[in-house]
Amino acid sequence: MKFLSAVAAVAASVAASASAAPTYVRAGRVIDVEKGRVLTDQLIRIEDGRIASVAAYAPPPAGAEVIDWSAKTVLPGLIDMHTHLVGDISSAGVADPLLSSAARDALIGAANARATVKAGFTSVRDVGTWRAFTDVALLDAINAGWIEGPRMSVAGGYFTIPGGGGAITGLAEDVKVPAEFERGIVRGAEDARMKARDFLQHDVDFLKTIATGAVLTVGTEPGLPELSEAELRAIVDEAKKYGKKATAHAHGAEGAKNAIRAGVASIEHGSILDDEALSMMKKRGVFLVADIYNGDYIDEVGTRDGWPEETLRKNRETTQTQRDVFRKAVKMGVKIAYGTDSGVYPHGDNARQLPYMVKYGMTPIEAIQSATIRAAELLGWEKDVGAIRTGAYADMVAVDGDPLTDISVLVGPKIVMKGGELID
Repeated sequence: MKFLSAVAAVAASVAASASAAPTYVRAGRVIDVEKGRVLTDQLIRIEDGRIASVAAYAPPPAGAEVIDWSAKTVLPGLIDMHTHLVGDISSAGVADPLLSSAARDALIGAANARATVKAGFTSVRDVGTWRAFTDVALLDAINAGWIEGPRMSVAGGYFTIPGGGGAITGLAEDVKVPAEFERGIVRGAEDARMKARDFLQHDVDFLKTIATGAVLTVGTEPGLPELSEAELRAIVDEAKKYGKKATAHAHGAEGAKNAIRAGVASIEHGSILDDEALSMMKKRGVFLVADIYNGDYIDEVGTRDGWPEETLRKNRETTQTQRDVFRKAVKMGVKIAYGTDSGVYPHGDNARQLPYMVKYGMTPIEAIQSATIRAAELLGWEKDVGAIRTGAYADMVAVDGDPLTDISVLVGPKIVMKGGELID
């Protein structure tokens, strides 16, 4: 990865010394997510992959390259804060992760990355992969320009207890799971600290903890705490030493409270949170990242394809409770960032959750903000992504219609730009 960084630095130096001429985008309507308003007939100037200016339309210089989006609504590139790009999507087989090679997982990840960016999601936080650090390799390949995909923030894997929500379970007792699948299994606070350090030394961007059981992991219960507060705190503290954040998969309230007290930046899923947990999140500025579309997909496809009955039961028990928690969190003013758990459902369908967020309490602009400036805040990338403004990357999406009156237009076809380049 140091080699890749050096290559990127040389490429950037060459590009800077031979800057291309500016590109201009004429936008009929621009959603200003920072001020919650719409600007009409704007001219966006792009230089070296970033936005140089946004102003009322005036004719650009003669001969300039102009992209005509004058009949479109333009908004920042979208951000999904809960993806799993590497490997196959979820299926009925509990042993399926063991049936694929590392090379196959990486190649599937490349295809998933392309589907995601083509869907308008120009940045993602990828919250873990079965094989440790495969996501780091995918990020490096995208950054090097070898493959097309979103900007990625990666976790490297999961921190979980033995047999917990981040482990491969349901196998015969004498089946040995390869070590690369168990890199983040921890036994006690000191072990958690050492393994957190190992992940951080492998260039991950944040740490992913499993604070409760999981819907999709056989033998675990979403409402039950798993990692202890001491283990969670050790992981969070180690991340902070490196200037990085940690997040917690947490369906149940007690596990979520353990994680909040330990200092995580966000709670993933939050399906069975109580008022105390939500109040703690609001007070401490902890984000909720809730995949409220997923339950319908799991019920339909899982039933059709014969997923384990335990999984279907847990999904039924948490789908509506999660949506009720989400609605309450919106009313209470808890920070919410957009996250879908892509990889459970097919990649590229990431926008399907936006109408659900409006149905369960958000306004259309709030839903869009959750997938732009709010997500950028949680990533710590506010200067670079999440808004159409001077200095940010030219990551933009153009659509027909008005998503502020009909959010579902974002589920349909889009024109996508990442770093000033159109995605074909």
